[in-house]
Amino acid sequence: MPIVVDIDVMLARRKMSVGDLAERVGITPANLAVLKNGRARAVRFATLAALCEALDCQPGDLLRWEPDTVGPEAARARASQG
Repeated sequence: MPIVVDIDVMLARRKMSVGDLAERVGITPANLAVLKNGRARAVRFATLAALCEALDCQPGDLLRWEPDTVGPEAARARASQG
């Protein structure tokens, strides 16, 4: 998936554990792990806002887009370049 979740980076910068963050945000450590490991298909804005508040950061510090290099869009892009 081209959306990369950088919660682990912010946790390291804030010297905070996953359990502590989950407690501050009000979600289970298991659900936070799903989000942190990039396995989530969606995130509620309320959860994103709570993460930003707990980590004192902006949404862009937690989420970033990277082009999907194996998907059909990438294949079409390569074909049009050649």
